[in-house]
Amino acid sequence: MSKKTIGRVDIVDFPELGLFNIDVKIDTGAYTSAIHCSKIIEEGNSLRCVFNSKSHTNFGKTEIIFDTFWRTDVKSSNGYKENRYKVKSEVVFFGKTYKINLTLSTRDDMRFPVLIGRQFLKQKFIVDVDLINVSFLKK
Repeated sequence: MSKKTIGRVDIVDFPELGLFNIDVKIDTGAYTSAIHCSKIIEEGNSLRCVFNSKSHTNFGKTEIIFDTFWRTDVKSSNGYKENRYKVKSEVVFFGKTYKINLTLSTRDDMRFPVLIGRQFLKQKFIVDVDLINVSFLKK
């Protein structure tokens, strides 16, 4: 399988989450991918998540209920460990839909609402840091 080249940032869709034209940062320093989630409520065997943001455009008030989820430890660049919820979803790059695991985190104070990590990138993409919005521009 040949790898596609992507840049350091892009604009992608998360159709299962009802999120379209979302700014993402490609982060080869992160293992897992993360998405901004403003509210997380565990109710029995389901997880109710609200994807809403005042600071991130195209992040409307979308509420999704996940029946499959789990928790995982995520270590930040400063060495701090945080236990986060993790869900499966889909993301669209270059018009192709891929499965992706996303940890849920409050990222309102961050520049990008989504980080795409190495776990997703491996065996699919090569990152050229001189490029931006490669997938979006081919939309």
